[in-house]
Amino acid sequence: MRTALVFASLFCFSTRAFAAADTFEIKKTDGTAAVGGKATASVTITAKRGWHLNQEAPLSLKLAPVPGVVVDKPQLGRADLAASSETAARFDVVLTLSEPGKKVIEAEAGFVLCQKDSCRPVKEKLTLAAEATAPPAAPATKASGASKKQKKKS
Repeated sequence: MRTALVFASLFCFSTRAFAAADTFEIKKTDGTAAVGGKATASVTITAKRGWHLNQEAPLSLKLAPVPGVVVDKPQLGRADLAASSETAARFDVVLTLSEPGKKVIEAEAGFVLCQKDSCRPVKEKLTLAAEATAPPAAPATKASGASKKQKKKS
């Protein structure tokens, strides 16, 4: 009996994962910029296999930036979409990193998928990556030029 319950629960969990893979896909691109500069990462949601994104339902991307990362807007909605169609939607996330290195930003996408006869809301957790490179070195000033100016004053 116990073994049957374990297999039944595994089947339920694997069916859910398979259904998500069959109905939509989320693709991400990382953002890269110099420290203090603006980087842009993106999240694209694509409906698959006869499903489409409900154009009247809310579509959102909530971001939880880590220390050292500032996002221009921590919650994006339908009005913030960079691209949108019946089967795909893309958010561009503008962020600034205050220190060099790679950072991971936790996020949650919310949207509604529909078929001809039914719709279902989806909440999907994901992570975005961003990397800040060290700022370019400031041009070196010539020490000899400064000492010549001091000598002229004497």
